[in-house]
Amino acid sequence: MEAKAESKFKDRLFKMVSVGVVDDKLNQGYDILSTVLLIINLATAFAMTFEDFYKAHYQLLHWTEAVTVAFFAFDYILRLYTSDRLYPHKSKQDAAISYIFSGYGIIDLLSFLPYYLPVFFPAGAAVFRMLRVVRIFRLFRINAYYDSLGIIGKVIQGKKTQLMASVFIIILLILASSLCMYSVEHEAQPDVFKNAFSGIWWATSTLLTVGYGDIYPVTVMGQILGILITFLGVGMVAIPTGIISAGFVEEYQRAKRLSDVQREEAIHFIEVDIRHNDRWNGRYIRELGMPKASIIAAIVRENRTIIPRGNVQVIEGDKLIICAEAVKGDYLTNLREVELKRSHSWNGKMIREIDMSRQSFIILVDRGGNMLIPDGDLVLRAGDKILLYTKESKENYIEEPSF
Repeated sequence: MEAKAESKFKDRLFKMVSVGVVDDKLNQGYDILSTVLLIINLATAFAMTFEDFYKAHYQLLHWTEAVTVAFFAFDYILRLYTSDRLYPHKSKQDAAISYIFSGYGIIDLLSFLPYYLPVFFPAGAAVFRMLRVVRIFRLFRINAYYDSLGIIGKVIQGKKTQLMASVFIIILLILASSLCMYSVEHEAQPDVFKNAFSGIWWATSTLLTVGYGDIYPVTVMGQILGILITFLGVGMVAIPTGIISAGFVEEYQRAKRLSDVQREEAIHFIEVDIRHNDRWNGRYIRELGMPKASIIAAIVRENRTIIPRGNVQVIEGDKLIICAEAVKGDYLTNLREVELKRSHSWNGKMIREIDMSRQSFIILVDRGGNMLIPDGDLVLRAGDKILLYTKESKENYIEEPSF
């Protein structure tokens, strides 16, 4: 009983600290409190830079910062404690490590740790104060920006090879420009261009089109070289910008194309990877018991496509391509794979507790690559991929919102 009570308590805490879970007033209130305290903390940090205001309200500013930072530390402890709910397929220790070294985990840690470090390391107070700026990245937790940031992440992830190549070329040009400028300007400005690396600041500001102006060539050859390098800089900076812009266009076209397929072709496809412990592993196609409105269109096995006849055996490593008709008679049938977000109302609920239409059925749950039987006692978690089958009258059909 104690273990079950602790598990429910941890689930409750996880929902509370998860951004965007607004199924009750406590979760919604915690989101609002976190955002308000973060804004107050950032406003306090800006206010401290005004000398007169700082002197007049010294105690108030320091108490405000202390309280808000203490909340950040408390929030970090709660997230660390509930990390096994964030990574349900990992052990408690591995889940805690995954959170600590995740992007959000590092931001959460640096939100409060630099405030307390000067107590133990007074010599590094200036550096620790600089690290406090990391708190501003906590604003990324605001749910309104979640989808937009997700698209940006997809674009950068998809174009990372091209971006890394363009950055590498820019670094080479900076080093080459620094060396060339040293060769033609050293004699005229020995104190400015002392060696090849002393021109890196000039080359960087020129190639990246900033043109700070504190270092500049004075010889005719140096000025001609500076003009050429400036033109190169305009072209080089445009490369990563063009790559990211093209990525956004491709992402938009891909989403539009998928939308058009669902609307015009009226056929839905999903992919299911077969693992060692899957119930389908080792069975024949005729034994799988697929819904009447769905079929296995193809089996991808070691880069080969196999026609899924009834006597074909499903084995580990296969990828099943499942499709279903969207229109059939007077009813619209829809087979789709849905990945649960932490903010969804189904997260943390047993299947029998879900308020679902009688025409909707969960026929498969993929959790970390493991295919689970969707019985009534199965608790759904964030990250689960659900194979959902629905059937509705076309007259009453309304497009369901995204999960």
